Amino acid sequence: MSVPFSTATGSDVVVRFCPSPTGTPHVGLIRTALFNWAYARHHGGRMVFRIEDTDAARDSQESYEQLLEAMRWLGIDWDEGVETGGPHAPYRQSQRGEVYADLISRLTASGHLYESFATAEEIEARNIEAGRDPRQGYDNFERDLTPEQREAHRAEGRVPSLRLRVPDEDLSFDDLVRGEITFPAGSFSDFVVVRPNGAPLYTFVNPVDDALMGVTHVLRGEDLLSSTPRQIALYRALAEIGVVTAIPRFGHLPYVMGEGNKKLSKRDPQSNLFLLREAGFIPEGLLNYLSLLGWSIAPDRDVFTRDELIAAFDVADVNPNPSRFDPKKAESINGDHVRLLAPEDFAQRLEPYLGQVFGGPPSDEQRALLAQAAPLVQERMQLIGQAEDMLGFLFLDDQDIHHDPDAVAKLGDDAHAVLEGSRRALAELETFDTASIEQVLREVLVEGLGIKPRFAFTPLRVAVTGRRVSPPLFESMELLGRESTLARIDRLAASV
Repeated sequence: MSVPFSTATGSDVVVRFCPSPTGTPHVGLIRTALFNWAYARHHGGRMVFRIEDTDAARDSQESYEQLLEAMRWLGIDWDEGVETGGPHAPYRQSQRGEVYADLISRLTASGHLYESFATAEEIEARNIEAGRDPRQGYDNFERDLTPEQREAHRAEGRVPSLRLRVPDEDLSFDDLVRGEITFPAGSFSDFVVVRPNGAPLYTFVNPVDDALMGVTHVLRGEDLLSSTPRQIALYRALAEIGVVTAIPRFGHLPYVMGEGNKKLSKRDPQSNLFLLREAGFIPEGLLNYLSLLGWSIAPDRDVFTRDELIAAFDVADVNPNPSRFDPKKAESINGDHVRLLAPEDFAQRLEPYLGQVFGGPPSDEQRALLAQAAPLVQERMQLIGQAEDMLGFLFLDDQDIHHDPDAVAKLGDDAHAVLEGSRRALAELETFDTASIEQVLREVLVEGLGIKPRFAFTPLRVAVTGRRVSPPLFESMELLGRESTLARIDRLAASV
C-alpha cells in the first residue's frame, strides 16, 4: 500500500515539540522549538507541545518546569499540549499507556508486529555462521515462526519482544532541509518496538503520538535522521489499519557547534539557556540569534524582530550545514535589541540585575534614580547583566565604593592635583548640573593644568565610580549630587 506524504499548507500545518524533561534546557533544543514555532506561526498553523517522559530514571519535575519557563521566557507559545490541554490529551507519554496498548494489539492482530524471541548473542552467532559481520544485526529470520515454534520458546521461559515488519523496498522521502533521501531496501531490518516487559520504545510511541495528534511536519535534529525510515515504515503500518492517511513531511535541522567545531553539548556553559539569561541576554536578542543558527532573514541583515521572523521564516531556507554558536555575535545582536527597548522598559529590565546593590527590591527613590541613569548606558550595553558593573556605583554609600586597584595604579603623577583642583571648583559651583560641571572641570583641568582631555578626567572617573570605564562622567556626577561626588573625590585623594 502506497501512503502519500502530507500536503498540508496554511492553517492545516501542525508541528510538534516533544522534549524529554532531563537536564537544563539548552540552545540546540530550544532552537528546535523555535524553528517549529516560527514555521507554525508563519503558516497560521498549530504547534503541539508534549513531553516524552518514559525514562523514569532521568526525567524530573524540575527539568519539566524549566522547559516551561524557557519557552515562556522566550515567548514561544503553543496551541495544544501540556498546561494548555487540547483534543489529544494527555500530552505526557507516561500517561498514554492505554493508547499505546490498543495500537500494539491492533498492529499485532494485523500481522504488522510479530513476536521475536532471539537474544543478542543468538543474532550475532547467526551472522558469524552466515559469514556476515557479527554486528550486522537482526536478519528478520523470525518473521514466519509457526505457532509451535513460538510455543516451544515460551516453554523455555523466553518472553518475546515485538518487532515491526519492515517493507522490503527502498524508503525515500523529500527532506525539507536536505532534499531527496533514500534508504535502500535491506539497509535496516525489522526493529523492536515493544520490550519483553510490554513497554513500548521511543521508536513506537513517538511516531504514534505524531500520527494521533495529526502532525503534518516533523522538524527535528539531524541526529535523528537515521531513525526516519523506521518512522515511515511504522506510518505505513498505521495507514494500513486505518489510523492515518498520510505521512508527515520531515525536515532535519543542522547541528549547533561550539568551540573547536565540536557539537555543542548540553554541558557547555554557553549552551545553557538560563546561564545566558543570567549573563543578561534579553528574550528578543536571544530569539533573534538562535534563529540565525541555520537560517537567515537576508544576506545582509542579522537583526530583526519576532514578528519579522514569523513573516519570513520557511524551513526550506534552513541551511543543512552545521552552524556555530558564536558568543560574541550573540552578544552583539543582543546589544542591538537592548538599544531598541523603550527607555522605561530598559530601566525596568535592569532591576533584577541590580538586586544585590539594592539589597532587595528597589525603593521608589532607587527606582527613580535608575530611570534617570539608564539612558546613560543603554547605548553602551550589550548584556543587561552589565548593569551592576556600569551603574552599581550610583546606589552604593560613598564609603562602600571600591576603587579598582589596577585603575588606581595606572593614574598619572598629576592625579592628586586633578582631584584637589576639581574638588575646589565643584564645591564652589552655583548649580550642580551636567553642563556646569563639564564647563568648570574643562576650565580647571584642560585649560588651567594643561592636561589632554582624554587623561584629564580619568582620576575623577575612578574616584566617582571606582573604575576607569564608566557611564558619562558629568551626568553621573549630577545624578550622584554634589555631596557624594565630593566625598568620593576626597576618599581617592587621600590614597594617591
